[in-house]
Amino acid sequence: MNNESRYNDLSAYFSAHFPYKVQKISLNAGFTCPNRDGTVGFGGCTYCNNQTFNPAYCKTEKSVAEQLEEGKQFFARKYPNMKFLAYFQAYTNTYAGLEELKRKYEEALAVPDVVGLVIGTRPDCMPDALLDYLEELNRHTFLIVEYGIESTDNAILKRINRGHTFEAAVEAVKRTSARGIRVGAHIILGLPGESREKLVEQAGILSELPLTTLKLHQLQLIKGTRMAAEYETQPNDFHLYKADEYIDLVIDYVEHLRPDIVLERFVSQSPKELLIAPDWGLKNHEFTDKVKKRMRERDAWQGKQYKHKEEQ
Repeated sequence: MNNESRYNDLSAYFSAHFPYKVQKISLNAGFTCPNRDGTVGFGGCTYCNNQTFNPAYCKTEKSVAEQLEEGKQFFARKYPNMKFLAYFQAYTNTYAGLEELKRKYEEALAVPDVVGLVIGTRPDCMPDALLDYLEELNRHTFLIVEYGIESTDNAILKRINRGHTFEAAVEAVKRTSARGIRVGAHIILGLPGESREKLVEQAGILSELPLTTLKLHQLQLIKGTRMAAEYETQPNDFHLYKADEYIDLVIDYVEHLRPDIVLERFVSQSPKELLIAPDWGLKNHEFTDKVKKRMRERDAWQGKQYKHKEEQ
């Protein structure tokens, strides 16, 4: 645990695994999503607009290698000796035939100075044949499979048109971890209908899963999404946290987490031209600094309130 920050942060985790600085480079490899093409559903999750997290170099007309080279140039100006993780981020990055997936993953790993993969996907898109391949790949390179779980409440998952249950997420995480693969999870805090008390309880639920990393971010209302339209007609169903209020929620959440889970982030920053609310006017690092300061003020640390299920 990082004594200064009072929680397990990603940079310290990477420092323990690599003898050099590493940076993730986001990719859009041209995949779609079973929640968009009718396999699971149509229209995608109600909050989703992939434009909110694709950097300028993430264009599907560019190959995986081209996107990585442009990303490398962007970061190398500041850190010329940096190495990189290819982050398959946009949409569902295990949703294709096995041979196509192999080709794209291996294209990324063939790029100089790329030392591993982070693969973002859904819990319902991890067939055994792909796990067989990833298990072998994991023996030779650094690998994290990151699942979008979003909520542990099935009623919330149904409301946001997620297209899978929490039980499906539990199964996917356990199956992947059982292969020796590092597993990450993505959670949104503040979805409509999810109370503060339920969110803090969620931290304990997730702590029972074999997770290596956890990524949190606040609910953001994005232009052009179904959730934005829902907010216009049913604003009372939403609680949009103020920055200080959300900071205290995050700290409560982190106190109830298993101490060894690596926390990758607390917030997400959508492009201003797409963001409806909340607009805190804080960059991610500024928000993180406020969390650290508030944790010191509260004498809080990760796992302070955590109790293993058998202890409860």
